[in-house]
Amino acid sequence: MKILLIEDERDLANSIQEYLLDEGHICEAVNTFADGAGKIELYEYDCLIVDINLPDGSGLDLIRLVKKRNLISGIIIISARISLENRIEGLDIGADHYLTKPFHLAELNAHLKSINRRIHFSGDNQINFNEIKIVPDEHRAFVKDKEVLLTRKEYELLVFFLSNKNRVITKSGIAEHLWGDYMDTADSFDFIYTHIKNLRHKLVKTGCTDYIKTIYGVGYKFDVS
Repeated sequence: MKILLIEDERDLANSIQEYLLDEGHICEAVNTFADGAGKIELYEYDCLIVDINLPDGSGLDLIRLVKKRNLISGIIIISARISLENRIEGLDIGADHYLTKPFHLAELNAHLKSINRRIHFSGDNQINFNEIKIVPDEHRAFVKDKEVLLTRKEYELLVFFLSNKNRVITKSGIAEHLWGDYMDTADSFDFIYTHIKNLRHKLVKTGCTDYIKTIYGVGYKFDVS
C-alpha cells in the first residue's frame, strides 16, 4: 500500500514509518498540517494515518480535505485523545479506524490490510482473477494453484495491475505508486521496464495468459477484455 503518515512526534513517526516499510508498504511521513495538506493535494494514497493534534492545525481538517476532494483513500486516526466524543467525531467525518496511543504496530498493520481489501478487492481475503490468485496477508501469488516466486516490487506491481484492470497506467504513475513521490526527480523510468519484463516472464512461464500489454509512448495496461 502507498501510505501517508501525518504525525508530529518525530520518534513515533520514524518508528511507524520504519515498521511499515519493513512490512512492504510505501510510507511517506510528514510532521505538520501544511505538509500533509500539500501531499494530499499533489498525490494519491491508499491510506492516510493522521494524528489529530498537529502543531499548525487539526488532523480532522485534513480528513475533511480528503473527503471534499472525493478521494478513495482509507483513513486511520492515531491520537492520544481517548474520549468517546473524539472517537465519534473522527469516525463521523469519514475515518475508517481510530487508534488510541499507545497502540501496537501490528494492530495498525492489520487495519491497513483490512482497508486495502475493502478499497481494492471488495473485502476479500484472497484476490482471484481467472487463473491468478493473490493472498495479500502472506504476499504470495499463484497461477493455476502453483506459486509464483516474485520479488517484493514484482508482487506489488501485480497487485497494482489487478487493482487497475483495463486501465492505461503511465510509467510515472507506476513509479509514484511503487516508489513514492521522490520519483519526481528521476531522469527516466526505464527501470520499470525491467520489473514488468520479469513479472511477465514469471507469470507466462507458470502458465498465465499474458495480460500485460505495452501502450507505446504512454505506459502499460492489464488487458482483460
